[in-house]
Amino acid sequence: MCPIRHSLTWSPTRELASDAATVISAPDSLPLDDESMTLVVIHHLLEVIPEPHRLLQEATRLVADDGRLVLFGWSPWSFEGCRRPWAGHRKVLPWRGQWRTPGRLKDWLTFVDFEIERVDYCGFRLPGGYPRNAGLETFGRRHNLPLGDTYMIRARRRSQWAQVVRPRLRTPVVGRSLLGHAPRVASNDHERERMTEVD
Repeated sequence: MCPIRHSLTWSPTRELASDAATVISAPDSLPLDDESMTLVVIHHLLEVIPEPHRLLQEATRLVADDGRLVLFGWSPWSFEGCRRPWAGHRKVLPWRGQWRTPGRLKDWLTFVDFEIERVDYCGFRLPGGYPRNAGLETFGRRHNLPLGDTYMIRARRRSQWAQVVRPRLRTPVVGRSLLGHAPRVASNDHERERMTEVD
């Protein structure tokens, strides 16, 4: 049902590529033109990549003016986020890496001239319970509670208002001097010479 018919996936190595059409490159130097994408999705990658700022800058470079950037991240305020400090959890996925709040990513997006349109939470569960609890998921999504395991941020490029500067038109001085007095006209040759010396 997605209106985007041409999609690309990315991988850092060919061994991890999902198919032959996968783009293979470093995450901060994708071989694509500026503003060439309608939608760019970063799926749980900012938590584990060594330089997330550079990845975000590269992703926003690709988004067209009318396009969108979608970020998926693990929420540190969820029940799973509260379990991360326990021994051994930070050594395995998904607890490994740096989890950031949507508020923190909002600051990062502002730096690259993007703004958040919407934040949605999902993956609701009871403490110690399993995900995919249909009742909790329905309730949590209906009220968009910031307690889900993960969140989805939809962002767009910030609107740039053009400032119109109107040129100042100089009013020609006709028959009047700059001080508002009528120009003085010499009445004879002697006075005309004296005015020339003063000038």
